[in-house]
Amino acid sequence: MIRKMALGFVIFLVICAALYLRFHRAKPSLGTAYAGEPEMTLWNSSAQIRSQLTTVSYGEPLEMLQRFGTQIQVRTSSGVVGWTSADQLILPELWQQEKDLAAKTAAAVVEARGHTRVISNLHIEPGRDTPRIRQLKKDIPVELYTREPLLVPVPNNPAATPPPPVAQPVAADDSSASAATDTNTEPKKVPAVSGPEKVPTVSGPKKEDWWLVRAHLEDKETVSGWLLGRFVDLEVPDPLPNYASTAGMRIVSWFELNRVPDANGQPRPQYLLLGTSGPEGQPCDFTLMRVYTWGKQNGRYETAFVQSDICGKLPLSIFRNASSGDSNFSFTDPGDGTRQSYKMHQTIVRRVSTGDSAKKGSH
Repeated sequence: MIRKMALGFVIFLVICAALYLRFHRAKPSLGTAYAGEPEMTLWNSSAQIRSQLTTVSYGEPLEMLQRFGTQIQVRTSSGVVGWTSADQLILPELWQQEKDLAAKTAAAVVEARGHTRVISNLHIEPGRDTPRIRQLKKDIPVELYTREPLLVPVPNNPAATPPPPVAQPVAADDSSASAATDTNTEPKKVPAVSGPEKVPTVSGPKKEDWWLVRAHLEDKETVSGWLLGRFVDLEVPDPLPNYASTAGMRIVSWFELNRVPDANGQPRPQYLLLGTSGPEGQPCDFTLMRVYTWGKQNGRYETAFVQSDICGKLPLSIFRNASSGDSNFSFTDPGDGTRQSYKMHQTIVRRVSTGDSAKKGSH
């Protein structure tokens, strides 16, 4: 009798173990994803009524266990299992693309600096409908590298409520220029280089500027991606915004050519300023170019060079001769692909031919 009871108990245990393995066996992993928010919350359930389990940081790898609608169950490296929204995860392919962009910006030369003027979405490619990498807060420092003009999307449903009109980019000088004074708002005028001023004409569908940027986050990390240009306020050094505003120029980029001592022996940077006029989406990165030098006698910046008949594409290359103080700079004309080169000696800037001995280099 005891033997039969023991045998029955063993059989019962075997059946229980089989049932447990049948219904509780580990499900195959759906792969690895990465947290796409600065502080992403994991919940104990995919239901509307749920409680918070933990938070994970941006970029933390997560094992995807199962999907329920738009919710995905994940496991952290510490073993915590919870639910999150699928749109808060970055899939491996997208994560690798972001790493490639980070490597690209790390090796490139900065064309301009600024900060986000509003909460902004950083995308893996230029375009509003491309995958989002991360959302940036307001006043996040960014470095700008490459511009890409794109058509503004048109709603598919003509009867739908149209989107708000696209605001024209506000030049950095509108927000950062200091109050003008009688002594420094009107730089010395010099004749423009021969050739009529290029006034951009824009017809057809409206376009907008996207920029490849690298953002410096609050946790001292960086992330690279594409950002709408009008979401960035450029941090242009004074007094360039005042001068650009007077000239009707929307600043695109600026560079320090060299430094000269002022009346007190303090070094003063001399600038090359690149800009354009008109709306976004133009084929040229810049159409206006000016050089501002420090006038020791008058104690203010003066316009040493103006050219308004150009079509330039970034990046711009600069070579500085430390011994002579001369600077050479060049850029590509996207129209015919030729290289346009210039040389600055003291306060004189002149264009040099392609066969000139002007050296080329980086900023």
